[in-house]
Amino acid sequence: MEDYERILEDYSNALVKVVEKVSPAVVNLDLSQSTFIPFFFGPQEIKGFASGFLFTPDGYILTNSHVTHQASKIQITLADRRTYQAELVGEDPQTDLAVIKIHENNLPYLELGDSEKLKVGQIVLAIGNPLGFGHSVTSGVISALGRSLRSFSGHLMENIIQTDAALNPGSSGGPLVDIHGRAIGVNTAIIQGAQGICFAIPINTAKWVAGLLIKEGRVRRSYLGIIGQSVVLPKRLRENLSLSQEGGVYILRVATGSPAQRGGINSGDIIIQAENEIINSIDDLHRFLSHTPPGSRVAVRVIRDNNIKEISIVLGSE
Repeated sequence: MEDYERILEDYSNALVKVVEKVSPAVVNLDLSQSTFIPFFFGPQEIKGFASGFLFTPDGYILTNSHVTHQASKIQITLADRRTYQAELVGEDPQTDLAVIKIHENNLPYLELGDSEKLKVGQIVLAIGNPLGFGHSVTSGVISALGRSLRSFSGHLMENIIQTDAALNPGSSGGPLVDIHGRAIGVNTAIIQGAQGICFAIPINTAKWVAGLLIKEGRVRRSYLGIIGQSVVLPKRLRENLSLSQEGGVYILRVATGSPAQRGGINSGDIIIQAENEIINSIDDLHRFLSHTPPGSRVAVRVIRDNNIKEISIVLGSE
């Protein structure tokens, strides 16, 4: 046998072993959503399919929030063809993650890796239920790290993994695994019309979210209680106030009884800073609120009447 043949055979055998190790913990999701079509049709049930994976031996499963959202029934099929009705433990649309559960013990489950240690070019495999073809396997590499992506709720998800391991509708919620069979991401999205541009939520984010969903059924985040929009600051205003940043968040409305109202933020204010973080856009403000605990007292700088005013606000909990 030639050296190159031996290398290819070793590589192939290694991938086969990973698939054999991982596949028993990957599950297919058959979803039903009740809807009402007026006039002649009345109540109807819409069917769908997706993927997920067991991460504990007692039946906890990770998948995507956009998969489980508004699903009235979730049926799980394991690799050995056993089927179960699953219940929703909790979902977090801002990270597009959800946890569901089946009532069974001693189940195969995936070891969770460390997405902070990932490298661009690292070999990965994706396993899921694309287009209803259960337990399909694709391989590729990590194409990039630290990408940003909009969740289905419109919030910006950060530190996203980009891979060229092929995904298709139905792959959502399946695991992205390394060559040791450890889950390092949760597959979430593809770019329609593009080839080899697919995305996964890092497993470290999934660990944090799953823990909170199991414990509390939701992820609590800080909120101000405002409706705002990103704006570009006029050059003359920036020069008068000695500002180097180009944008801010213009406050369209302040909710009655909200932390923002209690702190003294008014409609027409422009938020430019929160604590030590510059706020150029709505995404910057969401980012600040997502990593600042509810109940924290924070200093918010706003532009009001062409002057900078600092306001102290105690953040609320969503």
